[in-house]
Amino acid sequence: MAVKFKVEALRTLASPYRRGKEDESSFETIYYLLVDMKELPAGISLDVNPRKPKMTTNVAKSLLNAVVEPTTDFYINNRGIVISAKSLSFNSSESEVTIDIGDQEDETDRHLYGILDGGHTYTAIMMKRDAVPADIRKFVRVEVITNVQTVTRLSDARNTSLQVSDMALFNLDDKFENVKEAILGQPYANQIAYKDNEDKPIHVSELLRLIYTFDIERYPDDSAAPVQSYSGKAQVFKRYRDAFETPLYQALVKQLPLLAELYDTIERELPEKYKDYKKAMGVSIPRFGGVRGIETLENETTTEFLSIPTKYSVSSGYIYPIFGAFRSLLCFEQGTLSWIFNPLEIWDEVGVSIVQNTFETSTNPQLAGKDKQLWLANYRIVETQSLRKQLGRK
Repeated sequence: MAVKFKVEALRTLASPYRRGKEDESSFETIYYLLVDMKELPAGISLDVNPRKPKMTTNVAKSLLNAVVEPTTDFYINNRGIVISAKSLSFNSSESEVTIDIGDQEDETDRHLYGILDGGHTYTAIMMKRDAVPADIRKFVRVEVITNVQTVTRLSDARNTSLQVSDMALFNLDDKFENVKEAILGQPYANQIAYKDNEDKPIHVSELLRLIYTFDIERYPDDSAAPVQSYSGKAQVFKRYRDAFETPLYQALVKQLPLLAELYDTIERELPEKYKDYKKAMGVSIPRFGGVRGIETLENETTTEFLSIPTKYSVSSGYIYPIFGAFRSLLCFEQGTLSWIFNPLEIWDEVGVSIVQNTFETSTNPQLAGKDKQLWLANYRIVETQSLRKQLGRK
């Protein structure tokens, strides 16, 4: 979906990390626009925003008033609107920009592109701009960021207080009690932060991401992938908030110990699987630590949940498309959740193939984590192995 509109001014800030002829898709570009409110197009998606605008609060009412006030300093006093986009082009002769915000019919694009921050500002302008005095032009600042590598981090940074408070309030209502019960006795049970600013190493949102990855109601087959478990933490919480009382989610919560073990096993064993695949391809000395997004540490670190020692720091952008492949082993029938095969067993059998597919598809972890086709290809590797075993073929 492309949106086109005139701008009063445009400034571009290229990534300081881009050098020479390196792949431009690996680096963000920030565009700062000054836009007449009446030129701002309607219908830009707000789905990527962690909160839907609520226009009945005092702050929202102040915004609505600010839009129609006969003053010209709105663009100075208001923080403006932030849009995550695939690309932006500028027609200088027409002073017009065209912004590509992806295919809004596709769930992955819908939660990657659109208005990331400033949803209340945008909604207030849409509601009240026709009431702006005819003799006054009012402007709003619009920041467009293309090639956003990690939407989750940007969303968190722009909306931290709102999103975290939502989870904290959810906890105050004792709605994480089933999560706490499910992980009782696990090594990480006392390491989970459920409250704002709680000094613990693992936020509860990390557990919700594990659950979302195996949401076989929303992602039942290889036609769609739960990419948001990597790229859209706010969307993960929204889904959990809406579905935590359903039979499927109640069953998935009970699987948290196994899901955490699977995630950590992949994280810990991924280096050896990578080396095995490279050696099979004829590389005598594979350099896992030389891959982008992989860091070889002088001092050992530990895995995400079980705190198992490892000498590599592996980006979750590589782990999640592998972890999500094992969703194909889950069945939910007549209120009962079951595994066709133990995912740890299947990981042992096809781990090298999945790792090969992952790293031959992308050596950019941010792009890998958002690559729907990579997720689906990995899913099919696990699904095929499961079918072979069910048919008695080795």
